[in-house]
Amino acid sequence: MRAGLPVARAGQAVGLLGGSFDPAHEGHLAISHAALTRLGLDALWWLVSPGNPLKARGPAPMPARLAHARAVARHPRITVTGIEAHLGTRHTAETLRGLQRLYPGVRFVWLMGADNLVQLHRWHDWRGIVETVPMAVFARPGDRLAAKLSRAARIYRPARLPARAAPLLARRPAPAWCFLDLPMSDLSSTGLRAAGGWPRMAAAMSEA
Repeated sequence: MRAGLPVARAGQAVGLLGGSFDPAHEGHLAISHAALTRLGLDALWWLVSPGNPLKARGPAPMPARLAHARAVARHPRITVTGIEAHLGTRHTAETLRGLQRLYPGVRFVWLMGADNLVQLHRWHDWRGIVETVPMAVFARPGDRLAAKLSRAARIYRPARLPARAAPLLARRPAPAWCFLDLPMSDLSSTGLRAAGGWPRMAAAMSEA
């Protein structure tokens, strides 16, 4: 990294997995491994956000979430970063445009679970997201049909690539997206928080 920021060169394909990572878990890792393999990415960044505008409850402290995410990632091509705080952006569309300015020529691909595609139309400037960088949508248990019938999927149906064309996605101009149907863990950050361990762990990491 330079000055605490990830390094990427023009022409490289970099996947972006955003979220509060409150906490990071094996489901995030499963999406990341699949993306690296099926999209032919050079690198993948976990964008640990300061907070999710769609959630009323604030996340655990940023240092604890970053530290835990790095412990979970365990992969030489996955970089955990709090770059949104550096950019001063609060919404994904703003973050993507900021990254393009900061890294000209890098081919970014936005990664998301199918559950997020279902509610994508609720996100700030959601069309700006779809029309700024290509997107890869990964199926999670129970979300496949709803995602394929979502408002975003219906509006941008002409821009959808077949799964077999996933390795070409990073080189396609936006809007372009593909739906990758694969078995995945049903772990969720919400479930882990409900189990009670993560809030205590995050507090301990913040105090250390």
